[in-house]
Amino acid sequence: VQLVESEGGLVQAGGSLRLSCAASGRTFSNYAMGWFRQAPGKARALVAGISSGGSTYYVDSVKGRFTISRDNAKNTVYLQMNSLKPEDTAVYYCGRARANRIMLLTTYYDYWGQGTQVTVSS
Repeated sequence: VQLVESEGGLVQAGGSLRLSCAASGRTFSNYAMGWFRQAPGKARALVAGISSGGSTYYVDSVKGRFTISRDNAKNTVYLQMNSLKPEDTAVYYCGRARANRIMLLTTYYDYWGQGTQVTVSS
């Protein structure tokens, strides 16, 4: 399984950006997916997750601003990020969980994208 993320970018505070993550393989729809981020000196942490059935989870700091979605026909998961803040600056990773339900910890993810830098300027 390979996960390939779209490019991130530099955006001004208040702006928007959409990340995508395309997965290889035939069983994409069977697994939960997650978007994580890692800022310098910090651990990688879940930002948003989506189960195989479409249930979603968001960390409090992004609720109402970020939206995770998936298109099983395209084997792709998306992260729409609106009202971006400088504190959203990080490397963003998509991951495939080992289960069909949302998992909060990196330990429960077995495949990762290459990571993409998102920088929000103030």
